[in-house]
Amino acid sequence: MKIKAIIFDLDGTLIDSMGLWREVDEEFLSSRGVAVPEDLFDNLPSGNSFIQTAEYFRTRFALKETNAQIMKIWTEMVAEHYANSVMLKDGVAELLPRIKAAGLKLGLATSNSYELARSSLTFNTVWDYFDAFSTGDADVLGKPFPDIYLNCAKDLGLMPAECIAIEDTLTGVQAAQAAGMTTIAIYDEDSKKHHDAIKKLAHAFCLDYHEIIQELRKQRVEI
Repeated sequence: MKIKAIIFDLDGTLIDSMGLWREVDEEFLSSRGVAVPEDLFDNLPSGNSFIQTAEYFRTRFALKETNAQIMKIWTEMVAEHYANSVMLKDGVAELLPRIKAAGLKLGLATSNSYELARSSLTFNTVWDYFDAFSTGDADVLGKPFPDIYLNCAKDLGLMPAECIAIEDTLTGVQAAQAAGMTTIAIYDEDSKKHHDAIKKLAHAFCLDYHEIIQELRKQRVEI
């Protein structure tokens, strides 16, 4: 089936932000007298959307805040960074206009919130390239469940098989694969411990966006 859209994850894929979230985890939990456990994200039973991660933290650590309050705190902790300093990964700014010039649609499928996604991509002047946004503050199961990707394809007016997903995490690759999309993984240091599993599951594993372009061409995407 002809590829008609490229759908990107946000954190760790388009923007270099995973280290920031590790700092947030440390600060958020330590301020409540909780040490960050090594298995913090090893088992999120309902997925890793923004809403579900807040629920997971609230339940696991018996927090007094509501899910909405936790999400608000996290947003306030990172908002200035997303609006002013979190940068695109090398090669993204050059790739997105090439995708649009080739007549393909662009989608965003992220576990993060719409507010933070819009803030970061607006700061990096690429927000207007995207045709559809599926975010983790909607009432859907998060990754590794396919819902966020399926919703994005639906909003693009396409079948999942007409889309290529670009991801950096194991749960993201699992979600895109479950949605029925060709999945290309890109290297991010934060996912290093899962790289072997990612390489086995994804259709391709790329170290950078130069390799992403080569892989897209292998998938008959002329950019």
